[in-house]
Amino acid sequence: MIAKTPSAPYYAVIFTSVRTDGDNNYNDASDKMLELAQKQPGFLGVESARENVGITVSYWDSLEAIKNWKQNSEHSLVREKGRELWYKSFKVRICKVEKDYGFEK
Repeated sequence: MIAKTPSAPYYAVIFTSVRTDGDNNYNDASDKMLELAQKQPGFLGVESARENVGITVSYWDSLEAIKNWKQNSEHSLVREKGRELWYKSFKVRICKVEKDYGFEK
């Protein structure tokens, strides 16, 4: 599903990853992090896809909201578990969305 974001500007956190083999409770942790992120002040939405490379883009109203999410204690614990267990590699990119447009039938 495409996130319903407000008018620009806002921020996008692009998380790309390559997973290790096996689930190792990844899906449960991922679902829990999504629920937690949705409760964070400044959270605007999320989009995610997984094939050989996983891409999750979360949208936020400010850099401060992104920083607060990164510093969330539960998120920090899961992030460490990801480094140890779930990911071969990952990259985080933070961008300011200056303009957006789309199409919907």
